[in-house]
Amino acid sequence: MSETHDLIDELSAISAGSALAESRKFRAAATEHTRGSYQALFSTGSDAFPLPLRAAIAAQVADWHQSVGLLQHYLRRTDGDVDPQRLSSALSFARRLTFQPVAATPADLAELQQAGWQPDEIITLAQLVSFVSFQSRLIHGFTLLESLTTPTEPVPADPLPAPVTAGRWHTQSHTAGHRPAPLAFTRKQLGWEPWLPAKPFSDFSPQGQESLIRFGHQDSDYFRLLGRDQPVLEQRTLTDKGIFYTHGGLPRAERELAATVVSKVNGCIYCASVHARKASQLSKLQDEVALLLQVQPGDPLSDGQSARWQAEIEAVAALSLTPPQLTTAHLQALQRLPLSTLEMTDLIQATAFFAWANRLMLTLGEPFIPAEVATAATEKRTSA
Repeated sequence: MSETHDLIDELSAISAGSALAESRKFRAAATEHTRGSYQALFSTGSDAFPLPLRAAIAAQVADWHQSVGLLQHYLRRTDGDVDPQRLSSALSFARRLTFQPVAATPADLAELQQAGWQPDEIITLAQLVSFVSFQSRLIHGFTLLESLTTPTEPVPADPLPAPVTAGRWHTQSHTAGHRPAPLAFTRKQLGWEPWLPAKPFSDFSPQGQESLIRFGHQDSDYFRLLGRDQPVLEQRTLTDKGIFYTHGGLPRAERELAATVVSKVNGCIYCASVHARKASQLSKLQDEVALLLQVQPGDPLSDGQSARWQAEIEAVAALSLTPPQLTTAHLQALQRLPLSTLEMTDLIQATAFFAWANRLMLTLGEPFIPAEVATAATEKRTSA
């Protein structure tokens, strides 16, 4: 199932030589490793998780995102026998990841295991669903951006939709592993515990160990869990670096802002803690980031922000909904700031990537408050 062309370019109708095409070339690492992630998931199957089953699941996820071209792409790849029971159990899990990842519990993974899914296969399944969520948002955002920046006729100035509101988040006091859990969004350092056993570092091949060390992942339960499908993990990590750690374009602080906003929409406290901290450090806008984190479920995410951050937050939040609700009006508001095509490309890619990241974090484990942080908080309350 090798692709000799760029699927995102094709399904977004990106013209050769357009401003968006040049931006994707400038972001060559992100473009290359988005293709690499697709290849890792859809070029080689296994007896337990064959390619027709992968394509059938991907087609349904694309349909849920109302990504018609992507749906048709995967439907063309469903030739072959598909075990209906395996498909049914996978789609139940995929629906949770697609629409309500914050509602996931260890019971969802237990149900998959009872249906015969092994831990390695569950990781590949979670990556697949989350990757199609990423693809769908890239295609949605890039289709609008290409139409806006390479118009065949004047693009009318449409009114902006109502601002997107914050999603709900976990409010249980303890994790499944009986550790204290965060009850609100924070910039403090958090831990994360997996609901499936992370792969021991010693069980990785020498090449796998080298890869984990190269990216600094050898001591992370999260990355050693994702390492159960190492080819996908490696391409995903390189995609991440190609989106967030590159020069030019959108300031890095605003890419981190995008990651934080997506996490507020999806209710991912852990991801927000990491990226709100980075957004604060890089932008020096401590109060503005704190204001974003404090937004309660059902309240608009962009209230009280500067005009630039307000436009970015509204665009990011709209693209984060399922199906995506980003409109041309959102992009026109970004143009007026002004943001260049490359900067909007960066914003779309950062947003889409965290549709992928949040879904893994929320459905494979949960955050906890490290013992030293919990102890410090207790001592502070006692001395007050």
